[in-house]
Amino acid sequence: MVVETAQLRQFEAEYQRTAYRRLSVPDALALYQRLLGEARVLHPAFGLDWQADLAADLAIARAINGLSPA
Repeated sequence: MVVETAQLRQFEAEYQRTAYRRLSVPDALALYQRLLGEARVLHPAFGLDWQADLAADLAIARAINGLSPA
């Protein structure tokens, strides 16, 4: 098990800022497409019913913002 420390948080923050900084837009989109393809290999139904996947998040957002559930 990895124990989260201040040093680890700092390393991860730096990595997130710099890891993909030099990617062009086409390269970034190609990487995203490959990652999406891998996700679909691991879970074939991934992303097919995205509206149902968002239903709970949207309900929470509406509640937080004082809107009606529907």
